[in-house]
Amino acid sequence: MNTTQHHDRKRMSLERHNTLVGISFILPNFIGFACFTLIPVIFSFILSFASWDGFNAMKIIGFANFSGIFSDRVFKAALSHTFTYSVFTVFFSMLMALLLAVLLNRKVIGTNFFRSAVFFPYVASIVAVGAVWNAMFMKDAGPINAFLRLAGIANPPGWFASVAWAMPAIIIVSVWKNMGYFMLIYLAALQNIPQSLYEAASIDGANAWNKFWKITMPMLTPSHFFVFMMLTINSFKVFDLIFVLTGGGPGIATKVLANYIYDQSFTAWNFGKASAASMILFLIVGTITVIQFRAEKKFNDFL
Repeated sequence: MNTTQHHDRKRMSLERHNTLVGISFILPNFIGFACFTLIPVIFSFILSFASWDGFNAMKIIGFANFSGIFSDRVFKAALSHTFTYSVFTVFFSMLMALLLAVLLNRKVIGTNFFRSAVFFPYVASIVAVGAVWNAMFMKDAGPINAFLRLAGIANPPGWFASVAWAMPAIIIVSVWKNMGYFMLIYLAALQNIPQSLYEAASIDGANAWNKFWKITMPMLTPSHFFVFMMLTINSFKVFDLIFVLTGGGPGIATKVLANYIYDQSFTAWNFGKASAASMILFLIVGTITVIQFRAEKKFNDFL
């Protein structure tokens, strides 16, 4: 009896020790998450139902902030620009990343150099990227418009100075900056596809397109969903690139939700309205993420 009790006490002591060790590893990360993410999100949720300029006393006003921003033409324009930017950036970034990964998955001279060159924009300073592309897209002295004039276009667009062309120019820069990172994800997935599948397809007489469409694309399904999810979330949260390229202008032609939240917080000092916009952005991103996860599960079950 004493021996059994001794073993039980020893087992419980070991379990308690393992639990404390586990908590000691998790606790620092959880404290950081609570201080810099969880508590600010909860505070922002409370602020979305309040009026507060950061100096005077906070006043609870119910859903007035939400009804106010949906009647704000700048917010509606920012919401529309965010969706436009996200749709085109996600589509073209995925397309370019996949094409580059397929091209650079071949054994050609200088492959490592080209992979590094394509990845470099992703780690480059956003301020440097903004300065370079502002010079590239200059209306009169920019090399892009000089090339377009040589190609026969007499009056090329003003790009960042044009209401019509500012957003397409930002999307071009965003795709150029993102495609290198997501190319690496596709490249790693491509190199994990068994070569035996392609050899069997060759024996059956499949051409290059059939191999790509029937083998490569289905085998890349998990990577497609991951890239799509990350690009979508990043696109809805975009702020810094647009801030350094156009600042949301000309006018409000490139203002997105993150810029709107910034302006309401640190220009208008209306933290309640900014928090309400933040909650709407949070709901949009959360809803899209849940839909993507469910779609991925159903698609994998289908395969």
